[in-house]
Amino acid sequence: MSRRFEDLVALQARLRANDGCPWDHEQTHQTLRTYLLEETYETLEALESGDDRKLASELGDLLLQIVFHAQIGAEEGRFDIGDVVESIHTKMVRRHPHVFGEAQAGTSQQVLKNWEQLKAEERKAANGTEKRSSLLDGLAHTLPAVLEANQLTRRAANIGFDWENLAGVLEKLAEEAGELRRAQQQEADAKPAPTRVEEEMGDLLFAAVNVARFLGVDPELALKRANRKFQARFRAMEAAAESRGMKLADVPREEMEELWERAKQNR
Repeated sequence: MSRRFEDLVALQARLRANDGCPWDHEQTHQTLRTYLLEETYETLEALESGDDRKLASELGDLLLQIVFHAQIGAEEGRFDIGDVVESIHTKMVRRHPHVFGEAQAGTSQQVLKNWEQLKAEERKAANGTEKRSSLLDGLAHTLPAVLEANQLTRRAANIGFDWENLAGVLEKLAEEAGELRRAQQQEADAKPAPTRVEEEMGDLLFAAVNVARFLGVDPELALKRANRKFQARFRAMEAAAESRGMKLADVPREEMEELWERAKQNR
């Protein structure tokens, strides 16, 4: 196993050499961002598929991105793959004192609570200052909004700031939907700048993410699945309209609803 990993590192170094692959040689941390994101989503899709061979392949593609970035770092004399491995090894030991130290954690919830507190202490030490730190520090500003909301509420929940039951979260979701309706009506009557509607829409989405997190569902993956389901049903509507010699846009609204219900039954 170690030899295979070493071979992969050596292979990427060869590709980056002056007499290697021109494309690989031209890449930078910045140009590789898109590929890192793409490989991450492709790995998640493979994970959902249940196909072990596909998952192994996609994990390999994702691993290559890590090796690629480490090789660039090594060439610039900043860090190498050894530093990457050492960093995560040290971090995992430090964040599992209940395994490698004297701390106690009898439940997964206690593990998560300790984890967040340890991360907060690490951030404070890294800042080299005594200024007040927050459990919410350290979130990347580039995170997609849904993922950011999920991490914010998860961090808060890990230390006990959470709903007691599902009913409470769903009640909050309904409350935010009502506030959105009222804001929309007020703006329709007064016609001010549409900032209130945007704010209430954000609150509603945030509440929906919280529901997903409370249920142990990844909201990004759930929305991706809903997107695929909508696409399949909409394409079925288009096919049904075409079988009648029509474009979907020319189908009367009432008939569109019928096509949609039929598509839902089949998909």
